[in-house]
Amino acid sequence: MPSQKTTKIDLNREYPCPCRRRGTLQPIVLTEALGCDRCQQIFVAEESGSGIEQLSATYPYKRSWRWTGNRWVAVKAGFGESYLPVALTIVVLMLMVWLPLALRSPSAHIIFWVIAAVLLAIVPVFMLWLSYRR
Repeated sequence: MPSQKTTKIDLNREYPCPCRRRGTLQPIVLTEALGCDRCQQIFVAEESGSGIEQLSATYPYKRSWRWTGNRWVAVKAGFGESYLPVALTIVVLMLMVWLPLALRSPSAHIIFWVIAAVLLAIVPVFMLWLSYRR
């Protein structure tokens, strides 16, 4: 099994693209950045020199990778930096509030409460989809 130890990145060398599109990261002249020839993404070397961060306006958090000498290993975002905990908290709170209200109301109003709960559940699901799509 290959070592997971990170190695320092040489900005004058070519690397495989971490986005899994079979591209090659090539140094961008006069910068401390690498660009992919396939997916057109730009990656900046971290100050420590052991990893890269993707420059992208489409993701709400920074995606970064570490070089192990033969492949890129993704650095996972912290628990508070993703939308998943926020979306799950919103859905659980909605269930705790809406379910007792729906069960106490007459049967004619249950449809209203179900529609309201479904519409409000779509918002965190949509946020989650936007944050994790490629």
